[in-house]
Amino acid sequence: MTTSFQSPASAALHGFLQFKRSLGYGYIRAEFTLLEFDRFLLEYVRKHRDWHLDQAMIGWLGSKPGRKAVSVSMDAAVLRQFCIYLRRLPGRAHIREPLWPRLQTESSFVPYVLTEGDIRRLLDLSAQLDRPCFRACLYRTLILLLYCTGLRFGEALRLRLRDVDTHAGILFVEPFKGRARWVPFARSLSREMERYLAARKSIASAQPGDRFFVGANSRTLPVSTAACTLRGLFEKAGLKPAQGRVGPRPYDFRHAFAVHRLSRWYRQGVDLHARLPWLSAYMGHIDILGTETYLTATPELLELAGSRLRRRYLREDAERSGQR
Repeated sequence: MTTSFQSPASAALHGFLQFKRSLGYGYIRAEFTLLEFDRFLLEYVRKHRDWHLDQAMIGWLGSKPGRKAVSVSMDAAVLRQFCIYLRRLPGRAHIREPLWPRLQTESSFVPYVLTEGDIRRLLDLSAQLDRPCFRACLYRTLILLLYCTGLRFGEALRLRLRDVDTHAGILFVEPFKGRARWVPFARSLSREMERYLAARKSIASAQPGDRFFVGANSRTLPVSTAACTLRGLFEKAGLKPAQGRVGPRPYDFRHAFAVHRLSRWYRQGVDLHARLPWLSAYMGHIDILGTETYLTATPELLELAGSRLRRRYLREDAERSGQR
């Protein structure tokens, strides 16, 4: 994205962003944080002639009292890095760093792991999206793609036609969070995507650079539009109340993919330590630590793990008995 800072700290903010990216960091989310702070600072200096940067930072962090503590903490971490950058510039060692508030640094949010029954119910409900008729096919394909490949919600919506090869059964995911990667998928998903592409031809162009998923504007499927539609399906399926933060989110398809994949490996009796790096690479994580976030201990998974442990214990006990 094209970054345009306009506050009195615009040059420093731009320099900080360029510095971080020169080190190899994507800094995508942080860029939005810096832009939001820049807009706040632009208004802040109009109201406070004798302003100080540290006070402005604390003022911005407290300007939205309804935010979760972990979200404020993430913004504060970006500003803390900005202060460190400023103090290292020539003649800027005097920069004062705010007295940072002590905030929660980890989210306590528990993901909702959709079951296979939930997925089937959502697919049935998506068939009722009849205005326009293209919507039913669009959201059926989106749900299947998210569940069957574990793509991030944003990654799926950013796919372009050139990134999708239904004949070879493979997707190319451009780098956003993590690394670029090739994502193979099953022939059954290829057939679903081919049916979607046939329907897509009637409403949108099919140049290689065009978006794979398109909405009413025939060019893109906005994140807000897709998220709102999926939320409506969650509510109709009885998985989410009309209000509140409980229940599944679009991102929880990714959690379901990871947990169900792990459950299948448990059933097959494979070496999980050997397979986890595969799952990590497939999901676009730099290391296994990033994948562990998605391995929620569901009742089914705990039962499978317990059964496997019992079988191993009985086998070892039988071997010891035979050696006596």
